[in-house]
Amino acid sequence: MNKTFTIVPGKLTLSQLRHVRDAHVTFELPAETWGEIRAGAETVERIVAKGAPAYGINTGFGKLANTHIPADQLEALQRNLVLSHSAGVGPALPDVVVRLILLLKIASLARARSGVRPLIVEALLRLLNAGVYPIIPAKGSVGASGDLAPLAHMSALLLGMGEAHVGAKRLPALDALIAAGLSPITLAPKEGLALLNGTQVSTALAIHGLFQIENAFAAAMVAGAMSVDAAMGSDTPFDARIHELRGQPGQIRTGEIYRDLLNGSQIRNSHLVGDDKVQDPYSLRCQPQVMGACLDVMQSAARTLEIEANGVTDNPLVFPGIGTGADEVLSGGNFHGEPVAMAADQLAIAVAEIGALSERRIALLVDPGLSGLPPFLVNDSGLNSGYMMAQVTAAALASENKSMAHPASVDSLPTSANQEDHVSMATFAARRLGEMAENTAGIVAIELLAAAQGIDLRLPLKTSPALQRAHGLVRAKVPHYDHDRLLSPDIEAATAQIRHGVFNDMVGKLLCSSDR
Repeated sequence: MNKTFTIVPGKLTLSQLRHVRDAHVTFELPAETWGEIRAGAETVERIVAKGAPAYGINTGFGKLANTHIPADQLEALQRNLVLSHSAGVGPALPDVVVRLILLLKIASLARARSGVRPLIVEALLRLLNAGVYPIIPAKGSVGASGDLAPLAHMSALLLGMGEAHVGAKRLPALDALIAAGLSPITLAPKEGLALLNGTQVSTALAIHGLFQIENAFAAAMVAGAMSVDAAMGSDTPFDARIHELRGQPGQIRTGEIYRDLLNGSQIRNSHLVGDDKVQDPYSLRCQPQVMGACLDVMQSAARTLEIEANGVTDNPLVFPGIGTGADEVLSGGNFHGEPVAMAADQLAIAVAEIGALSERRIALLVDPGLSGLPPFLVNDSGLNSGYMMAQVTAAALASENKSMAHPASVDSLPTSANQEDHVSMATFAARRLGEMAENTAGIVAIELLAAAQGIDLRLPLKTSPALQRAHGLVRAKVPHYDHDRLLSPDIEAATAQIRHGVFNDMVGKLLCSSDR
């Protein structure tokens, strides 16, 4: 039986969003919310009745804001807006992202400042609860005036236009609406604009990317600790006194996790005395400094995205004159995606660095001069090539991430005849995070395999109890590499573990979307 999740407008948390992103739950709004939504719609009705110009309600859009639209054409105005703005291109966004988009749009409209009728919010709820996900092309938004094109494709479904995924099927809009118990909707004044304005697409993409990055981050910490033991590295660099003197919070917290992961290692105890290595390479020694900095950046971006998920990013915003009779419509710029773009840029840098550091540890492990292990981590090297090409794959993925880490928010191309003369590029900034996180997951998967192999080659000495568990998780999917075989299935098996977050609980409450 499905559980019920109550969408409390303005109070969503990242932990909740992660939990319900792909869980089988039924969504609802608090009972009192419906009256507030109705009051917002009644405000628009009163404004229309007065006839005074109000942007997007009885005027054109963008550069056409000074064009007054007669009352008998207001429904056509909203419908035309949705149809003309459905100009996206490229592959469809994943259903899991569309699910988040619907949830965020419902939460925003439910704050009752967009002026839509309750039936609009109810229709979106029905789509969400029925698992009817509009086909939204991934490309076509510059992240200003909101995510206009992708949200137009979402909204077109309500009009009976476009397509949707229903389970494994791709259905025409009318059939998809029937699956949700709906029929095509006629838009009232302001409703098309309210549906299209907003940062819900870029925010959903960034939050989804954050969750993927968290999975890669947790696995990279575990893999990094395993690599320390596989290379017979020192745990001295994780001493709390070192990190407390610097004071960086992420560094202090990750240093603690590394100490916990390595605690009780027989491998480490075997070379406490007589170790002639003065210092390990940076990829081992500086993990708290690098991963801690990534954690700090992730947490900063997560705060921004959690705020954005709860925001009202429509334009204009309606303020009912309850008790005063002075209804107001305020035109501003909450739709501008700069906060999301900058948060996504920060996350892009962090996930690129997580992968870059992991790749360097792989290179260390396959090099016998640095690791003290057999060349490329396989016996009978020469006859066997071992993890030689796996490291090359990791290097290729790390290089791709470096290119994609270039900030998107510093770019701007004016649109709408220079009315929208500065844009954020938030949607691309957020969309690339998924590919970057997948690249990093692939790199870290290779490190997990390499480090597990190195730990095998240290037997009979054992790693720490915590890392024995991690090693067991890897070996449950991928056996020891004793002679050359197809490596791609091994890498995919370990990558799937990272995607599913199997290592997340080993880093405690470090993740931004964990309950805190």
